[in-house]
Amino acid sequence: MEIPSAATGDARSLEVDGATASDRGAQMVEDLLQLGIAISSEGELSPVLERIVTQARRFTGAEAATLFLREGTHLRFAVVQNEGTTRRLGDYEMQQRLEVERLPLDAPSLAGYVATSGELLNVPEAYDIAQDAPYAFNGRVDVATGYRTRSVLVVPLRDAAHRVLGVLQLINAVGADGGVIPFHPRLEDVARAFAAYAAIAVRSARLEELSFKDPLTDGYNRRYLMLRLYEEVSRAARYQQPLSLILLDLDGFKAINDQWGHGAGDEVLKQVVQLLASQSRRDSVVARYGGDEFIALLPSTTKAAAIVYAERMRALIERYPFTYGPLTASFGVAGFPDDPGSVADLIKSADHALYEAKRQGRNLVGGL
Repeated sequence: MEIPSAATGDARSLEVDGATASDRGAQMVEDLLQLGIAISSEGELSPVLERIVTQARRFTGAEAATLFLREGTHLRFAVVQNEGTTRRLGDYEMQQRLEVERLPLDAPSLAGYVATSGELLNVPEAYDIAQDAPYAFNGRVDVATGYRTRSVLVVPLRDAAHRVLGVLQLINAVGADGGVIPFHPRLEDVARAFAAYAAIAVRSARLEELSFKDPLTDGYNRRYLMLRLYEEVSRAARYQQPLSLILLDLDGFKAINDQWGHGAGDEVLKQVVQLLASQSRRDSVVARYGGDEFIALLPSTTKAAAIVYAERMRALIERYPFTYGPLTASFGVAGFPDDPGSVADLIKSADHALYEAKRQGRNLVGGL
């Protein structure tokens, strides 16, 4: 593949960042090979996607980039790289602003158009798109971040079945003089290559996630919970960060199965997982521990905060209009460093707290 210079827009340029075009082509092949290794060996999706976006920017000369993942009727900001905006706002503030800017697929946007059409877009000037064009630029993100988008190269993330899993959006190609220029058309194949690797990474992660899901409730299963629990306990101990674990058991669940059948019980279990997940942060893990027992793993959460969360969930389950009648749950809370020890010790502490909640009358939170 011939790699043009983003600085000059000319593939015949003899020198690009100290390397010839052929050298850059060889380097890109090597980097793609390394990305393939990372996809097969990396345990988490986010670092791989960050790396792919970084390399895509490097070989296209993009000042900034965003990688969206398609989730139902929206696009979610999975990777955002914009050093200027990050320096001005701070990484946390930028992420917070973009979190509320999830893009509906039916709203006018370049990324939304590519996600629904599957077509590549190479736009020289985002704010000069003709009114009769089948796509439009959504300036809300610029408003939210204080950035100015000009040239944009947008490519779909396609899997082997040609489904669009997301969108890679490269922003503002930088010329030799430091000014923003359009993306050279020959860079479109470069962007496609990195988007293809991103699609492979997303697909691999989703297939792996399926092996970690409880088929009945669609919550995480015990296998995934234990993997994450060992990982989070180790991280909490190493960096002296709080970590909390909530074990909950449904009160009187057997009576629902006995009266209404196991189909009714299965429906209740699904609804409980949905309630827990809807009230949890993105980095939390809600897993079915066994039968009608569930665990919520809350990284970077103090035991006191976890007790507040558990009490909120207790009240929510008590008030929820389950189809087969009212239901309550008992909770046991344990947390590091309040309850030090191994993974087994942490589960044992939560189990003891749950036992006390049951012993004291049920529909309570134990672990105070």
